[in-house]
Order: sequence, then structure tokens, then C-alpha cells
Amino acid sequence: MSAVSKLSLRRDPIRLVLSRGPWAAARYLLGYLAVGWALFAIALSTAAAGAGLSITFAGLPVLVAAAAAIRWCADAERARLRPLARIQGTYRQVTGPGIMAQLRARWRDPATWRDIAYLVGMYVPLLALDAIVLAVWSAFLAGITLPIWYWAPWQTIHGVRYHGYDLGYHPNGPHGPGGWGLYINTLPEASAVAAVCLVLFLIFNYAVVATARAHAAVARGLLGPAEDPLREAKDVLGRPGPLSSKLPA
Repeated sequence: MSAVSKLSLRRDPIRLVLSRGPWAAARYLLGYLAVGWALFAIALSTAAAGAGLSITFAGLPVLVAAAAAIRWCADAERARLRPLARIQGTYRQVTGPGIMAQLRARWRDPATWRDIAYLVGMYVPLLALDAIVLAVWSAFLAGITLPIWYWAPWQTIHGVRYHGYDLGYHPNGPHGPGGWGLYINTLPEASAVAAVCLVLFLIFNYAVVATARAHAAVARGLLGPAEDPLREAKDVLGRPGPLSSKLPA
């Protein structure tokens, strides 16, 4: 089953939140925030070390090891993607003996460079996208529970202790001048904000699922097997024409 079918957007907000889609999407995005930096650091450092030492013959084994480390990082990301979509990298086989054969097979392999493109080149934009979407989604989710804990936060202003959740900026207390936003210190206020957060949470689930789909599509395109851009055209040209059945044998 593909990531598109598992992360379906063809549901109303209630059915969507009750499905596994938004939760699987959030788990996938959160997993990238947790391990993406480590895979990025390993891939970047090993590639940089191999490139720096490649000017000497002693650096050639480092380049081979760097390619293996990059492949391991890509395999780890493929394993993380497995609950959404199964992809498998296609790497060239080493056909000759010796370190030069390994070096040529691994660093002339387009799959190695696609791994680097995903692990290093796409790290910052994917990290920023995932972090922003998860931060907003988590804020709406936390807002739903506001009636349970709105009274717990407190701050002392001009010697007076105020309880409540400051959703804004109130330097002179909840009702003092110079403030903006909401200072939630009653149950009706907390319940009203929670109701708004619930509506926004239901709607924003679509953004979480769409982000996970986009992230998975990037991973599938770069970490999966290379596809011939002319494959569909070649398939059409290779099929028998409409008059082929009428031609004499």
C-alpha cells in the first residue's frame, strides 16, 4: 500500500482525525526531527572527510567507507518510511577486485548522489517545513486541553500574583494598560479558546497529512529506484498500433 493511500485526504475532518492518517503523519514528521539531524551529520561529515582526503591515495579507503556510511543512512531513512511506503534503493554492484573497483562502482552510481541529495541537500527545507507544521499542530492540540490546566500558570506583576494562561502580552496584568491578546483565567474563557482550537485542529490535520505526503514523495523520489523520464513514452511506442491486428502475417 502506498503512502498516498495510507495518508488519504479524502475524508471529512471527523473521519480524518479518527483515522490513522494524521497520527501516522505526525509520527513520521516527528521521527525526522528526531533522527534527521544525525543522518545529516553522518552523511555530511563522511562525504566531506572523503573529499578532503581524496587527494592522497590513503584517502581512497575513506571515500569507500563514506559511500557505505551514506548508504547506511539512506537505508535507515527507507526503514523509517516503511510504514507509509516500501521503497528499495538500487545500487550498482562492484564488478572487479580491489579498492579502485569499489570506488568507481560506488561514486559513479547515481543512487549514491541521490542519497546525498536527500540526506544533505534536502535536510534544511524538510526540517523547517516539518518543524513549523508540527509546532502549529501541537499548539492546537494543547489548546484543546486548556480547560484542564489554564489555572496552573502564574506570574507576579507589580507585587500581585496572577493565575492564568497569557495568550499574548500583558505587562501590567490581565486588565492593565499596554497589553494585547488574551489572558485566560476563567473556565468559560478557557472553554471558548479550546472550542476554537478544536475546530482549527480538525482543519489543520489536512496540513499535517499533506506535509507527510510531500515529505514521503521527496524521499521516494530520491531514495527509491531511478525512474526513466521517458518510460511512459517508450511504453506507448512499444505497444502494438491500432492497425497491427489487421496487417497480414
